[in-house]
Amino acid sequence: MYLRGMNTHAHSLKKIASALSQNEIKEYEYIPKPEQALPNVNRIKEIMNLIKSIFFPDFFGDTEISEYTQESHMEVYMERLFSLLNEQIYKSLCVFDHTSGEWEETAPALTLAFIDRLPEIKRLLATDIKAVCDSDPAATGSGEVIFCYPAIQAMVHYRVAHELLLMKIPVLPRIITELAHSATGIDIHPGARIGEYFSIDHGTGVVIGETCVIGNHVRLYQGVTLGAKGFTLDHEGLPMNEPRHPVIGDYVIIYANSTILGRITIGHHSIIGGNIWQVYSVPPHSRIVQKKATASFTDGLGI
Repeated sequence: MYLRGMNTHAHSLKKIASALSQNEIKEYEYIPKPEQALPNVNRIKEIMNLIKSIFFPDFFGDTEISEYTQESHMEVYMERLFSLLNEQIYKSLCVFDHTSGEWEETAPALTLAFIDRLPEIKRLLATDIKAVCDSDPAATGSGEVIFCYPAIQAMVHYRVAHELLLMKIPVLPRIITELAHSATGIDIHPGARIGEYFSIDHGTGVVIGETCVIGNHVRLYQGVTLGAKGFTLDHEGLPMNEPRHPVIGDYVIIYANSTILGRITIGHHSIIGGNIWQVYSVPPHSRIVQKKATASFTDGLGI
């Protein structure tokens, strides 16, 4: 009885496997069939963990590093990073870049150019850490922020991905930001432009769209959406990639669960209160808040 059941299952599984392998099914044409090896998500996770060890050597990594050994450890990290990242950039170019076939020469040059940007990325992250510490009285210090705060994890991934995107490396930047999105609930498109001293408090549910421009010293709270109100279709009916997300000026604060949509401008030093739906530009120093809630019940049940 047991063997007969196993044979039945094997026959069914073989039939299903055959159906999944059929290329003539019309809808399957939407699933690409790469001829080259694809980027490896596990390797990309390893790259990001290594970059965190490079940026914050006292916080991440398996080895204790002193001031006397830090430079030598950093050289080892650089060699490892070059090897891992070069491979993933090469695979990304092979599969998704159809403009050139000289990827074996292009990938190492791009990898080295990115690594050359690491000191500036680290400097920007230091400003983000400072901004989080300054805006959250619950933070006991920068060490806790680096270790624990989802905003910093999301910004490490975003700032790395943004530099790779500026180099026109396909797919890899989006994988990197989606790894942070999955871990933190903070969804930042790598194409967004974010200035210095950027902070997100709590962070869950924050969405920042591809063409969003954010100035310096901007603070967001959980549930904020900087999104598009709509998009334009081309002659084939497909959405066009054009500026469609907000421009946020310097020193703006946007409180929890507010939604800012479209290519509008929030002027510098403005405050957007909680639960606001904003689709029009506002000038500098604006204060946008909801009307005061009105209680229409008297029995205290709130129903």
